[in-house]
Amino acid sequence: MSFTVFLGNLPTWVTADDIKQWLAAEDLVADAVKVIRNHETQESKGFAFVEAPTADEMQAIIRRFDRAPLEDRLLRANPAQPPKGKEARGPQPPQQQAATPNANRMQQRPDRRKRGGKDREQSPRSAFATELAKAL
Repeated sequence: MSFTVFLGNLPTWVTADDIKQWLAAEDLVADAVKVIRNHETQESKGFAFVEAPTADEMQAIIRRFDRAPLEDRLLRANPAQPPKGKEARGPQPPQQQAATPNANRMQQRPDRRKRGGKDREQSPRSAFATELAKAL
């Protein structure tokens, strides 16, 4: 079982070492600290994850840092939520590669029609569309 704390509303200058020092100063223990960064600029996104060894230690970290003032902001600390996306839904079956990118897009959304060409819906949706279709 994972005892991970989400630590948010951090200034961009905060590093993992800073958080480790804060924890040590409070006699709190963490197995790992990861500050989340923008992969292009390497600037902090303003939040981090702290892995605690036990549920009690996780709660102690949350009690200490939730709503703690830092500069002109209040930090947020709460139990981390499982990630959203493919990992959270479990393993997905592999998809076959489509011959072209457009074919792949149509394969993923078969209920949508092409916007132009012969596959377009034949019945107009409004009186204006009917008149336009007659003119063309």
